[in-house]
Parts: sequence; C-alpha cells; structure tokens
Amino acid sequence: MNIISNAERQIILDTETTGMNQGAGAVYLGHRIIEIGCVEVVNRRLTGRTFHQYINPGQAIDEEAIAVHGITNDRVAAEPRFHEIVGGFLDFIRGAELVAHNASFDMSFINHEFSMLVPQGPKVEDICTVLDSLAIAKFLHPGQKNNLDALCKRYGIDNTRRTYHGALLDAEILADVYLVMTGGQTKFNLHADEGSQEQGGIIRLDSNRPSLKVVRATADELGNHEKRLDLVGKSGKCLWRG
Repeated sequence: MNIISNAERQIILDTETTGMNQGAGAVYLGHRIIEIGCVEVVNRRLTGRTFHQYINPGQAIDEEAIAVHGITNDRVAAEPRFHEIVGGFLDFIRGAELVAHNASFDMSFINHEFSMLVPQGPKVEDICTVLDSLAIAKFLHPGQKNNLDALCKRYGIDNTRRTYHGALLDAEILADVYLVMTGGQTKFNLHADEGSQEQGGIIRLDSNRPSLKVVRATADELGNHEKRLDLVGKSGKCLWRG
C-alpha cells in the first residue's frame, strides 16, 4: 500500500451526526449530519484555512450521540439546513483529496445529503478523490487499535482538548496524525519506546510568526571552506566533495 499521497491539496474532514450507528448503514436508518469540520493542507502544510458549520438536521439527535459529541438539539435549532450551506462546502472541497478516518462513514452521509438536494447534488467521488486514514493506520499497525485516540498516543500528539468529539477539533487532530503517520518518521527520539513520553509529535506554530532569518556564508567564508576541504583532501579521500 502506498501511504504517500501525490495530491497537492488535501482537505482533512470529519462529521458529526444525529446517530451513532456503526458503519455507513446509519444513513439508511434516517440519521443526518449536524456538524462538518474541514482543515486545508497544501503540499503537506497546514494553511490555516478551515470550513466549519453546525447544521440543523430537522430531526431529533439520539441521546447516545449527544453523550459522545455533546451537540444538543437546542444547539443546532437555529443553525442553517444543509441545503443552505452546501455551496460554501462544495467550494471548499472541490478538486481536493478528502482525507477522513473511516472515510466510508463520512462519505455515505455527505452523499446522502447531496442526494436529497433539489436539484440533486453530485456524489463526493465526482468532485474529489477520497483517502481513508483508517486504512493507512491498519496497514501500518495491523492488529492494533487504530482509532484517533490510540493514534494520538502512538504518535505523541496532544489531544487533551478532546473532551467531546467535535468535527473541527477532530479534523485538526486527524491532520496532525495523518501528517506524522505518512511523513516517514514517527519518533524523533529513536531510542524511545512506543509508550514513551519522549516521542516526538507536531507542535503547531503561529501562522503569523515572523519569518526565520536566513544567514548565508560570505565569499570569504566560502573560500576558507574550500581551503579546508583541499587540506582534508590531501590527507585522504574527501567523501563529501564532487
């Protein structure tokens, strides 16, 4: 399995729904999307652009679901319906590769919402490619727990803000997990155990931080460097010169 995507622009996506039935079959039990969270990644870098929307599903949210994501009926009562926000959502995801954890679940709900639009909307697969980060995790860690919490622990990513599941927060955490998981390096301390607190993770820097100063060698310094290499070369073969 090739875990490195060639997509230039990726959207890390998560949804919350009115019911917690496992698998894509929940759609056929009449459940609806109540929250969408998306995080943009371009060339494997977080851009800071997000799409986040609560949605009034027009029906009651299961108590079991509320216990997981904390989104109540009152919370979404004044929110727009899906058809009112779909334009902005489509503009944000169109042409990108969507990355979701257990992607078939999220895509089935989105496609179901698209199917109920008048006129009927597109299928996700017609406007985006889709990558399942859960499939990647299972490939890399067969026989282990590969839910988002387990992956955060495995890769040393802080998810202490995650009291409840929430679409935007989970998308942000999944972005960190996905970038580390597919980056070719999972530990910065190569001697650390999997459960060690010394494992490396992602530290998200302020996008408004000042640019790093680039210090270049002067002509004199480059000349002295060449002289030093000449001296080293006379004592034996210099491996780092062309």
